[in-house]
Amino acid sequence: MSEALVDEIEAINSIYGDNTLVQLQDAAHQENTYILTLPSPSDNLNDDAPSSSSSLRIQFSPAYPDKPPSILGTHSLGGHAKRGAAARELELFRAAVGDVFEPGQVCLFDAVERVKELLLSEADADAGVEADYNEEGVEIAPQKQEQEEEPPWVLSDPVVELKSTFIARCAKVSSPAQAARYVQHLLSTDKRVRSATHNMTAWRIRGEGGASFQDCDDDGETAAGGRLLHLMQLMDLWDTMVVVTRWYGGQKLGPRRFALINQAARDAFVKAGLVAETGTGAGATRKKAHGK
Repeated sequence: MSEALVDEIEAINSIYGDNTLVQLQDAAHQENTYILTLPSPSDNLNDDAPSSSSSLRIQFSPAYPDKPPSILGTHSLGGHAKRGAAARELELFRAAVGDVFEPGQVCLFDAVERVKELLLSEADADAGVEADYNEEGVEIAPQKQEQEEEPPWVLSDPVVELKSTFIARCAKVSSPAQAARYVQHLLSTDKRVRSATHNMTAWRIRGEGGASFQDCDDDGETAAGGRLLHLMQLMDLWDTMVVVTRWYGGQKLGPRRFALINQAARDAFVKAGLVAETGTGAGATRKKAHGK
């Protein structure tokens, strides 16, 4: 098993929960076959929501991540699944892997996030219009439900070291109030982020009339927010915010953690097209920033 795959398994299980990605213990199947339980989009919104009812069998070539994983099919279907849900998730995940895979870069995190976005979009489309009826029971003009402003996050690849996992999100913002709303939206709608060890933030905003605003929040990781803000200053980034989430892996990283926090943040900035690419590495969990 490659080091990149080991790190990816740790990252996936740190972010989405233990046993999200596990090796299939079945002699009838070829080795390097894993079971991925896709997190349900509703998991972001409700601590009591059930996890995805279907899981997928994935086989990794010894050459992974130079070669893409093979999506063999569904593995199981739980009692809460709607008819065709597992087949739909399988179809979406295969398409997502095809879209995000780049030789030399692990791809499961990006593929999972892509599927979650598509499933949420489909759920919003189903729930966004409510039928109304008059006293005679005749349907009248439907009304769209108002929705909260959805932050346009661009995510970094996971960075893993000693089982700690870091992911950065950046977004364009035009006011400190908007930046604060984006942070609140993230914490209120994603329980994995909300339950993470730290969510460090920084933002820099140019206001009208020559005014400017910049601020940061360590969220318990002393000096981390200030270092993120300094990184943004060095990159001359404006009208942008970043949130770096850390899931602690049980082993202290010392000062090395600040380099990993900045690495994740920079990767998000590069993916968002805010700074130029400076290099790539062997895998998403240890590579330098790159664009798509």
